[in-house]
Amino acid sequence: MTVVTRFAPSPTGYLHIGGARTALFSWAYAKKNHGQFILRIEDTDLERSTPEAVQAIIDGMTWLHLDYDDGPIYQTQRTAVYKKYIDQLVKDDKAYLCYSSKEELEILRETQMKAGLKPKYDGKWRPEPGKNLPTIPQDIKPVVRFKNPTSGNVSWRDLVKGDITIANEELDDLIIARSDGTPTYNFCVVIDDWEMKVTHVIRGDDHINNTPRQINLLKALNANVPAYAHLSMILGDDGQKLSKRHGAVSVMQYFDQGYLPEAILNYLARLGWSHGDDEIFSMTDFCQWFDFDHITSSSAQFNTEKLDWLNSHYIKTLPLDRISIAIEPYLKALIKAPIDVDLLKKSIEIHRERANHLTTLAKDIVYVFEYQKPNPEDFAKHINDEALGLIKNFQAALIEIDWTKEAIHNAMNEVVTSHAIKFPKLAMPLRVLLTGIAQSPSIDAVMAILGRDETLKRLNLYL
Repeated sequence: MTVVTRFAPSPTGYLHIGGARTALFSWAYAKKNHGQFILRIEDTDLERSTPEAVQAIIDGMTWLHLDYDDGPIYQTQRTAVYKKYIDQLVKDDKAYLCYSSKEELEILRETQMKAGLKPKYDGKWRPEPGKNLPTIPQDIKPVVRFKNPTSGNVSWRDLVKGDITIANEELDDLIIARSDGTPTYNFCVVIDDWEMKVTHVIRGDDHINNTPRQINLLKALNANVPAYAHLSMILGDDGQKLSKRHGAVSVMQYFDQGYLPEAILNYLARLGWSHGDDEIFSMTDFCQWFDFDHITSSSAQFNTEKLDWLNSHYIKTLPLDRISIAIEPYLKALIKAPIDVDLLKKSIEIHRERANHLTTLAKDIVYVFEYQKPNPEDFAKHINDEALGLIKNFQAALIEIDWTKEAIHNAMNEVVTSHAIKFPKLAMPLRVLLTGIAQSPSIDAVMAILGRDETLKRLNLYL
């Protein structure tokens, strides 16, 4: 059996962090088993689905490097397929036309709720042996309802939650086609999972209520029932459920904030799943290790501090080639000057130790590519006649020395020693004039990167 998983978002909004985790787990399980991973866009909600949301989902998947073997497949392009199966179910007396009006259904619902009953369709138009159906009204277009079994249970062994059983009497006759003929979400999902040979459905536990309905539909079609794994919800930093109104931001917002996809994926992998005490690992390792036995059935809590720590780790440890590519969009938004790749790598190397986000790292290295006017407060604090005199004395030595960090440092030491001052007396003014701020890596390393000509050019603005 070839393992086939799918990620099937509805394009009614962006790809949020919970959806990204579902996609990651589905992707990893397919990779582990040398199977197939499908991206399916469930866009049957025509009123709420938008092209922008579809693009946001694809952009998020691309940024996270969650490559799919098939797709994106759009449900709106498969209407004829769904209609074929709906007609077949009606023909086989496994589905029927229902002419109950919206007003009738609303009155039924209110009556049941007042009586303390669970709202449920009353089966008025459900054909049964010996039952006389009402006269078909002329002014109502019917929906199509599935004849759900009226007795017995639906049971399955959930790969995360364990054994789950739902009584059929708790379920009503699901609408599988609307009055305009368009198929509904639960029916499309069943047909797609069957036709696409999906073996493992990995999704959020908000879909558990849909699962017994979908299993009954699959059995009515004599189709294979996939294995189900329902992931628990993600809670925010404050312990509240993540939602679009509460912290469930777009995955691409993490890009905007300067996170690396490596950090996001590593963090999501550990959000509700574990492999011993391993905290930092590659996606190659994750795919090899991933299983359902180590997914917690309880809610996982998002921790921004932990994510920041991981992001900082990857900024510090990934190859300079990787970081230089990742940081370019942020740097290009800040400067107009062309970006020399070699200079960029050198700049990253001396600045990344203190960076938690690519956005701050980009701001930290702007001065390397474009001269930055000194911060007024830092200028007032560190630049005076004495400081300028020391720098002028130091400047003379810069013309003759080899341009290396060590040679620059030695030249600074000579000035400091000859004037009997502490090192910061020279280093701080130099830092302010060369970088524009009073905080930077060691100033000898900064000058080594800037080069002799640029260093002297910047100092001469004040000398």
